[in-house]
Amino acid sequence: MNTDITALEKPQYPVVDRNPPFTKVVGNFSVLDYLRSPPSPAFPSPSAIYQPGIKGPSMVTGGLIGLMGGFMYAYQNSAGRLMGFFPNEGEVASYQKRGGFSK
Repeated sequence: MNTDITALEKPQYPVVDRNPPFTKVVGNFSVLDYLRSPPSPAFPSPSAIYQPGIKGPSMVTGGLIGLMGGFMYAYQNSAGRLMGFFPNEGEVASYQKRGGFSK
């Protein structure tokens, strides 16, 4: 099974890092990544309305799901910019100032 994403689609923008590590992707989060990925509001499920004992755990679970989804969305955008799948003018400029691109 081929798991190389570049085998399916070629990058349309300059590639900063073809296979960026987790720390590089998280360090590349922009302000827009944080603003676009707020956690979804933790609303209680319909069953929590009728059973008051599970309202709190339901809200915590909804909040955690929202946090994880927001993080994954920001991670996807950041990794896509580093790998050249999304517009990445800022990343290209900052990595050229640092001395070039990593292979």
